[in-house]
Amino acid sequence: MTHQSTSDSLDLAAIAHQAMIDAGFAPDVPQAVSQELRLIESGTQSNPPLAEARDMRALLWSSIDNRESRDLDQVEYAEALPDGDVRLMVGIADVDALVHIHSAIDAHAAENGTSVYTGIRTFPMLPEKLSTDMTSLVGGADRSSIVIEMVLAGDGAVKTSDVYRARIHNYAKLAYDAVASWLDQKGETPAAVANVPGMEAQIRLQLDAATRLGELRKQHGALELQTIQATPVLNDAGQLTDLAVTQHNTARDLIENFMIAANVAMAQFLEAKGAMSLRRVVRTPEQWPRIVEVAQALGEHLPEAADPRALAEFLARRKAADPVHFPDLSLSIVKLLGPGEYTVQKPTSEGDGHFGLAVHDYTHSTAPNRRYADLVTQRLVKATLANEAAPYGEEDLSKIATHCTEREDAARKVERKMRKVAAAVLLESRVGEEFDVIVTGVTPKGTFARLLKPPVDGRVMRGESGLRVGEKVRVKLLATDARRGFIDFAH
Repeated sequence: MTHQSTSDSLDLAAIAHQAMIDAGFAPDVPQAVSQELRLIESGTQSNPPLAEARDMRALLWSSIDNRESRDLDQVEYAEALPDGDVRLMVGIADVDALVHIHSAIDAHAAENGTSVYTGIRTFPMLPEKLSTDMTSLVGGADRSSIVIEMVLAGDGAVKTSDVYRARIHNYAKLAYDAVASWLDQKGETPAAVANVPGMEAQIRLQLDAATRLGELRKQHGALELQTIQATPVLNDAGQLTDLAVTQHNTARDLIENFMIAANVAMAQFLEAKGAMSLRRVVRTPEQWPRIVEVAQALGEHLPEAADPRALAEFLARRKAADPVHFPDLSLSIVKLLGPGEYTVQKPTSEGDGHFGLAVHDYTHSTAPNRRYADLVTQRLVKATLANEAAPYGEEDLSKIATHCTEREDAARKVERKMRKVAAAVLLESRVGEEFDVIVTGVTPKGTFARLLKPPVDGRVMRGESGLRVGEKVRVKLLATDARRGFIDFAH
């Protein structure tokens, strides 16, 4: 289907496809991948023997993701223990069971490194027949998985953890917004919860476990940031109608806390077994002095030495004091913290932690359908569980780490480009109108401002002199260039 702009003058899908190519991706499926996929579908591909897996299909597993998501990587189950502890299990899709190392599908996934979600069109890392069906933890189906089990104390501390293979069954495919509305007593119980006996109590127990984890993370200095993530919305005819802002809510917090805990446990498991791993790190920020200056400009004090807990407390105070400008402050802090990157962790060496999450051991393992680094981690774990040699050497992992870091940066640029294109399309019929905006940036490259609704960023081309970041002003829309994603204002 061809997706066109509201003016029917642009093929947005074609622009997204070209943006992928321009960013160095291979958006089209090679013939060798299609041929290999047919072998998998027909069942003629030979699969290597797998170690014995536990049968855990009777447990009330569930998934919570975006409503439209079908590439489901993670399911959850919690069990109350007699002493007040909670046993938490996070099941991860066993993608490696069908996507073999050095296969054509694997090579194409490695080249792209990640799925790219533009809102206009999704460019999956794996063929959709796999990522949304055969290797997805879809509702109502039995699947192979890697389970990360943790026992949580009352204060959220992980007392013990384990990793093993298991067969699971997803009894409830749930969506963030519906679950959050129900848990916050603002909406009805989702049908997928109500229709499964015991599922309501199960999700509430999961919320209790997630709350424990979240409170402990806050005490350790995990940063609560709130940047504006807008996604293009298309109608049934494929026409752009809006930009939807992702709202953080109770259900997203629940899954985020589980995901972080699982990734920490996985990193610690590999280290304890003497195995190499890929780590996701955000180093202590080199631009900490600039973060201190940002705080000073707001009448706040931060210590001279980088301190995640002090920064977290500062952000919490600013969110309470000025929620309107908090997304812009968050964006500034995110940029000053610097991007995350993948590194190789040897079991005997001291590695870098994740400054923003306030954890020392952190890998990416919970999204093997969507990120190649997670698939690599899965193979390292399965080899460790089977007492086999690692499928990758240190040099292999180093190359993968560098490439996956670069590809994730490229994916963010494509997604950002398509948000700008969509914003320009939405505003192209409103040239000459006036809008209230917040000034979000004053740099040598220009002065930038953001509308609140729709959440659109543009450049102030006239009358920008003297404008300051955070200032609310009135501007006129001068012009848009949808193909390039340009929006120009005059103050």
